[in-house]
Amino acid sequence: MTDLLYSEAEDDLRAAVRSLLTDRNDTASVLARAEAGAPYDPGLWKALAGDMGAAGLLVPEKLGGQGASHREAAVVLEELGRAVAPAPYLTSSVIATETLLGLDVDSAEVAELIRELAAGRKTAVLAVPLSASPHGPLPAGASRITGVADAAVADVVLVPRSDGLYAVERANVTVEALTPLDLTRPLCAVTVGDTADGTRLADAATGERAVRRGLLAGAGLLASEQLGLAEWCLEETVRHTRERHQFNRPIGSFQALKHRMAQLWLEVVSARAAARNAADALATDSPEAALAVAVAQAYSSRVAVHAAEECVQLHAGIGMTWEHPAHLYLKRAKSDEIALGTPGRHKEKLAELVDLRAP
Repeated sequence: MTDLLYSEAEDDLRAAVRSLLTDRNDTASVLARAEAGAPYDPGLWKALAGDMGAAGLLVPEKLGGQGASHREAAVVLEELGRAVAPAPYLTSSVIATETLLGLDVDSAEVAELIRELAAGRKTAVLAVPLSASPHGPLPAGASRITGVADAAVADVVLVPRSDGLYAVERANVTVEALTPLDLTRPLCAVTVGDTADGTRLADAATGERAVRRGLLAGAGLLASEQLGLAEWCLEETVRHTRERHQFNRPIGSFQALKHRMAQLWLEVVSARAAARNAADALATDSPEAALAVAVAQAYSSRVAVHAAEECVQLHAGIGMTWEHPAHLYLKRAKSDEIALGTPGRHKEKLAELVDLRAP
């Protein structure tokens, strides 16, 4: 039977990442940077990706990585979700890296780019909308792609074309900032001109398979980010309802609120099981990985939104203020809900995989 419990190494990794985020990503700083329109902290990324080596968790040691697995990367994303940290980890260290690992890693161009990403010296993004599903249509051949996450800080853009997959330096594409719902994960419109400015990494068929592999890994591990977000919202809500008094007693002692938080706890525990199962299936290259990812995304997306909504509502007036970080979590949860496929899209894929398609 699959062991979904956290290993000692995973617990140590969690402690290290949480300590770093506590020191470098406090909510006041996140709010200030988000409000200023510059959410990224280059120092935080250098410490996380390069110094700690988190960017190379999915990369084999022979290519300069840590030789770990999706389980360890999931732990990092849980902590990034808990801290609603603005960092291109999901887009660069998971989706782009996994896409490159689906290509010919013996190719000098592919291997060198993987080494740069694993060391944290460069970041890359896949030129597809954040909403792109692993099973849906891809914008191959489009010269302008809207809704690309983290493109503003990427060094390399991976561009799917009708004749193959290209790596294009950031200087050779036009990036236009958009107004996102989630200020901690900015979206851009990317316009790609002549791909002669880039390097062709694979033919069209190989490139499409690699892109879908990257998106599937991203969707599966996004569930861990959503899990971390939901856990923070639940813990913060419990803390607040213990401290907030009305009628000379903590509001958390009122039966109606107890029931709401108990229900939310059950949802979060179930989301943890689904997210861990998806990460483990990806780590072991299970033939049921697509099924595990569909289950995790169909469930975890809505749990994260529910947890963030309850956090805002049960904080009452303070939860509606800009100064309290609850709105950052709600916006991230709503943004994540449509990222890499909506819950409905994943339910459709789940029904197809288990042969329960609608009439």
